[in-house]
Amino acid sequence: MTIREGSAISRMAQWLVGLVPGDIPAQIGEIARHSLIDTLGVMTAGAVVPVSGHARLLAGSSTGPCGLAGTAQRSDARCAAMVNGVAAHALDFDDNCYAGFVHGSAVIVPAALAVAQQVDADGAALLAALVVGAECQYTLGLATANVLYQRGWWSTGVLGPVGACAAAARLLRLDAAQAAAALGLAVAGAAGVKACFGSDGKAYLAGRAAESGVSAALLAQAGATGPLDALEHRYGLASLFNEGQFDASVFDALGRRWTLEDPGLDVKRIPVCLSSHAAVDVVVELAGQHGIAVDQIAAICCDVPPIVIANLIHDQPHTPQQAQFSMSFAIAAALLLDGPALAHLVPEVIGQPRLRALMARVSMCSGERWDDPALRARAPEGACVEIRLHDGRVLQGWRDAARGAAREPLSAAQREAKLLACLRHAGIDHARGRQRLVQLDGLSSLAQVRTLFPF
Repeated sequence: MTIREGSAISRMAQWLVGLVPGDIPAQIGEIARHSLIDTLGVMTAGAVVPVSGHARLLAGSSTGPCGLAGTAQRSDARCAAMVNGVAAHALDFDDNCYAGFVHGSAVIVPAALAVAQQVDADGAALLAALVVGAECQYTLGLATANVLYQRGWWSTGVLGPVGACAAAARLLRLDAAQAAAALGLAVAGAAGVKACFGSDGKAYLAGRAAESGVSAALLAQAGATGPLDALEHRYGLASLFNEGQFDASVFDALGRRWTLEDPGLDVKRIPVCLSSHAAVDVVVELAGQHGIAVDQIAAICCDVPPIVIANLIHDQPHTPQQAQFSMSFAIAAALLLDGPALAHLVPEVIGQPRLRALMARVSMCSGERWDDPALRARAPEGACVEIRLHDGRVLQGWRDAARGAAREPLSAAQREAKLLACLRHAGIDHARGRQRLVQLDGLSSLAQVRTLFPF
């Protein structure tokens, strides 16, 4: 099979096959390693969520060399990618990238880990695959300019299979023609609708995206062909998902512009939808600066971009999944519980009368300021917050990005604390968690990725 010259898929395939590990800048490798560590943490914590148990049941009795997070169970690469992808997104605590408005690591990391174990790869090969998967997926996100996300498609389900497939193709050492076929298959079967928000469907679609990418790469390795113009075809992704908008020129920058650095990854500090984080940070900062007690607050008004209102659809949540997509819960839990934390995502906490009373005082609007495209680009999930007090005072604050965003990254100590908290949530003690962190710090010299599991 020959590659269709000039197509975006062909350019991705040729780049991912030809990339030499020495071409990856040191800082890009470090970002990829940090994404792996963060994802392993949230994946292990997410393994205790019921939907992850359902995914393990779906995997059934399949056997293989690939570990399933939070258990001693092992499976084949396809099942492991699916199960771990579900777990990685089950708590909505995984990172995000604005190149595509996509949860990339929750799909790419499970896929790469699974195939790396299947082929008995080392840590250096895993890192290169993570970089390849991220750059292909996020560059595709740049090409779509987030139109599909605005239309209601869930970009993690649509773009995720491409990142998973690219990482898998790299680890399987596919040639350029095979890699192009694999990517074509991955694009052809991609899908995901934002109606899944607030349900187990969101975690399931992340797992399915990881599995889909791995399956496409394995099929191509076996000789299957795929549509090489699946992005540009008149019935392809750009036309059907993205209103025909598609900037193919961005693929020429693969290996020169690194999306892992620009726009970079936004790492979550709290386990709820990123759309609430900037507002939460503003509220906490204002309360701390002015010594405000909760009982003094009459109302909290958040002026946010339209996409935030579209994402945070639960004003009075009752389930953990709904709470993760609730501005009122996130702010109330921050003020009353110094959270939200993983332990707060349970019905008993969500139903607390004092918490619900404070939630009722939180509102959102999207003012005229957000009509400015430049502001929306600079602060895609920013927030201008106004706290009105019973004594008549009004406090205001602004953030264009949350703490943990690529432009304001978490410190090494904060990243470590998050990992250890996630492992503790899964019943893993501090000493064992520290051992895992030391192992991951030396990932580039790790002889076998298989030794990471059980995790």
